[in-house]
Amino acid sequence: MDPSMTRTPGETAPASPEDPGASQAPMLLPVVNSTSSFAEMSRPPLERREPVAPRSVERGVVLFDLDGTILDDLALISRVAADVIHTAFGTPPEEARVHYLATTGMPFEAQLAQLYPGAPAALRATTARTFHQRKVTEAYARAEPFGEVPKLLKRLSTDRWTLAITTGAETEMADLILEREGLRYWFEDVLGSADGTKREHLAEYRRRYPEAAMFLVGDSRFDMEAAREAPGVVPIGRASRFTGWALTPKDLKEWGAAWADYNLSELPEVLDRLLTAKRARPSGKAGRPSVRRR
Repeated sequence: MDPSMTRTPGETAPASPEDPGASQAPMLLPVVNSTSSFAEMSRPPLERREPVAPRSVERGVVLFDLDGTILDDLALISRVAADVIHTAFGTPPEEARVHYLATTGMPFEAQLAQLYPGAPAALRATTARTFHQRKVTEAYARAEPFGEVPKLLKRLSTDRWTLAITTGAETEMADLILEREGLRYWFEDVLGSADGTKREHLAEYRRRYPEAAMFLVGDSRFDMEAAREAPGVVPIGRASRFTGWALTPKDLKEWGAAWADYNLSELPEVLDRLLTAKRARPSGKAGRPSVRRR
């Protein structure tokens, strides 16, 4: 394991410094009106791992995004992204940071393709490699899970939910950081950037669990869109409010979330309500299950 990925036992991550430019006037976000699926990169077929045979589950499947959902790391990662983008494309750092945050939820390569479609592909590729390297040494080395996450995952597993990860981060690195934090045990599998886009991940998990109720817990517009457009997947959102960036529960609900909050402690009860409502709907009835709004 990369030494930068480890911390001395008992050592806590250092406090994040104040975000530069936090007092500046808000800037327009580069969020397109059309679905962000158009920003996904076309790629040659990937060499897949040995196919996982479809199976049934006891309760249902809960898929978690990693960055900003399991890990409280977006402030750290966005600073790295801002500097990398500024160096490569000359975008002012604070503007680059907001542009990165506005397009989170897809692989960084796809973010660059959306933000800088006219840039040479080779430049975008080298910029992405630099970002992934610095993300490990400057962000993941200090990142920690949100405080409620360890107890939440244990509770969901005890309640017989099947858990898995879908992330735009590198698959191997996601595995390593989950192992470091003692969380990998709770997840059936981790699908990352090497396994395709989030929409491809959802299709793969649907293939593996064809009859299961399925929920995606994420923190971005792209997560909500991907889940909303995937057959039988219900989007759930973690809102964010760190300095210089905010996505409220209302924002995430407008993008399709059946429920959203700043903290996921209530997720077990929310899943129970959504599952009950889903099973109570007559088969073939369109629409998503209703849920009490906070």
